[in-house]
Amino acid sequence: MAPAAADSIRQHLADFDRTPGDYDKIITGDLGSVGRQLLFELLSKDGIDITRQHMDCGMEIFDSEKQNTNAGGSGCGCSAVILSAYILKKIEEGVWKRVLFLPTGALLSKTSFNEGQTIPGIAHGVVLESCR
Repeated sequence: MAPAAADSIRQHLADFDRTPGDYDKIITGDLGSVGRQLLFELLSKDGIDITRQHMDCGMEIFDSEKQNTNAGGSGCGCSAVILSAYILKKIEEGVWKRVLFLPTGALLSKTSFNEGQTIPGIAHGVVLESCR
């Protein structure tokens, strides 16, 4: 999923002629600590540094040391919980003015898995902005 998130972030910044500094937060679904590091490495190859703005929903919910989550949990569940309970509140309060929100996930298929094929990762992006 990290390559999908990196692609979406890279393309979004290019399409809208923006930099990571134009966002208060760039938030991924649930890459976990392993995927987060990979995301940073992939983006750094293009000179993009999101380390100051990045937040990962799964890393916010889970305590990797106490819960042994390793590479993450459920991207769709983590994204939904953090969006509804945390991100929207920060935007509504005016704490954050612009957020790039990228829920991540895997396109799981019994057929492709049983045939030994790779599992494609996805990351769709949504820009959330404060009206204040």
